[in-house]
Amino acid sequence: MAGHSKWAKVKHFKGAIDAKRARIFAKLSREVTIAAKLGGGDPDLNPRLRMALLKCRSANMPSDNIERAIKKGTGGADTGTYEDLTYEIYGPGGVALLVELSTDNRNRTAAEVRAILTRLGGSIATAGSVSRLFQRKGQIFVSRDSADEDRLMELALEAGAEDFRVEPEGFEVLTEPGQFEAVHRRIESGGVKSAAAEVTWLPTLAAPVDAQLAREVNRLIEALEEHDDVKEVYSNAEFGGGPT
Repeated sequence: MAGHSKWAKVKHFKGAIDAKRARIFAKLSREVTIAAKLGGGDPDLNPRLRMALLKCRSANMPSDNIERAIKKGTGGADTGTYEDLTYEIYGPGGVALLVELSTDNRNRTAAEVRAILTRLGGSIATAGSVSRLFQRKGQIFVSRDSADEDRLMELALEAGAEDFRVEPEGFEVLTEPGQFEAVHRRIESGGVKSAAAEVTWLPTLAAPVDAQLAREVNRLIEALEEHDDVKEVYSNAEFGGGPT
């Protein structure tokens, strides 16, 4: 996700213009449909669907859209056969990118992604060379006006959170992936609504970029995000406010 801080994704969802919001909703609807098709329409029994619904909530996606997507996935309609892929990419200046996709045509997607990389200065990396620069973590954002700092910290750490960070925009809770749901449920059962929550990839080694390079990296990230098959783009670019 392109941006200048760890809160960029929250702002990206909340502040998206109508055209971009429609694209975000379309991608989320597709993920909900795939998740429902693979694991059923009950989020309590379908972890992938639960994660997709959290993203829908973070993006303020209308409930009618969500219900239609679930029905499409569970209704027996031919929605194609999708497989999940992760591309490891080097962008301009050696910035590392992890790109998660769901595709019903691996060869078509590969050709289209390579065309984007050729046009905007990226390249496919050797397997493992990029993924080793990231770690899988649960990440929960809570805005300052949604929680008392001491109360939120108590809820999070008692539930098994790994770290609690105070930032200008609000609070960030980090967990091991296996503890994410327990921590998130405890926070929300304590009356605190999160601004965004997901299991994500966080960089372990940041790549500082100057203003010119930042523009090039953002162009590549945005082009990848606009591709229909791309679900998420993670980067270790540091734009002066932390990795994206």
